[in-house]
Amino acid sequence: MTLTDFNNLDQEIAAKHLSECCGAALWVTLLMRHFPFPTVEVLVEKATKIWYEGCSATDWKESFTHHPKIGDVESLTQKFAGKEQAGVAVATIETILALAQANTDYENKFGFIFIVCATGKSADEMLQLLLDRLKNSVEEELNIAMGEQHKISLIRFGKLLIQADFTFLKGSQITTHVLDTTLGLPGKNIAIRLQSKRNNIWQTIAQGITNEDGRIYDLLPQNRTLSPHNYKMVFDTHAYFTQQNLKTFYPEVSILFTTFDESHYHIPLLLNPFGYNTYRGS
Repeated sequence: MTLTDFNNLDQEIAAKHLSECCGAALWVTLLMRHFPFPTVEVLVEKATKIWYEGCSATDWKESFTHHPKIGDVESLTQKFAGKEQAGVAVATIETILALAQANTDYENKFGFIFIVCATGKSADEMLQLLLDRLKNSVEEELNIAMGEQHKISLIRFGKLLIQADFTFLKGSQITTHVLDTTLGLPGKNIAIRLQSKRNNIWQTIAQGITNEDGRIYDLLPQNRTLSPHNYKMVFDTHAYFTQQNLKTFYPEVSILFTTFDESHYHIPLLLNPFGYNTYRGS
């Protein structure tokens, strides 16, 4: 479908398509006020602004209810052991059982299901991320989950308007890359938190795990820009070195940095058990 095709739809049908991208009724209603959309850039701009500034916790939680629950052993087996995600490693039964339990623990703690943009993520990565996010406060987790929902919405826009040009979308405004200078290799599977100070308390607003190349490209949704301010990126170096049976002098590395505008900010970390270095990358 092209954007022209979408704009020619009956408004009720167009709204139904939007609700399949994100199930929050208020988000759909407010977004349809701009229908028909002159460009896909305007669609994304309005969708983002409404999601972050026009919706509330009630709307975000409503959108979560429109996702299928995959926390039971049967659905997890189908998704991961059943090779639903092409190119992603098949999960062991131990991982699937741990995922099922962690999903239950998550819903019991936060009151909504675990929401993550799972594209390309293995079961082991999902489990690590889920266990890390279980440590969050309810407020932190709600903000992380709504960001993950927006990532999913943008992906669904692309599937809905498959003939539209989405190349204008920018990647995450904040990215990182970890290099283990002891090994001369990427620091993979390192849990990272992006934090912002709210009510004078540092709170996690995005969370991820470094990939095989030691990078996280998608901490924030595409085209999402943070207000110029101080932010902090926290690296769980204790768990990383523990996996290698190594002791580290720095169990956690916190990098405080300042954004000045809407440009891209890359925060690399050069790491070894007894020292680290950082700089603004590109």
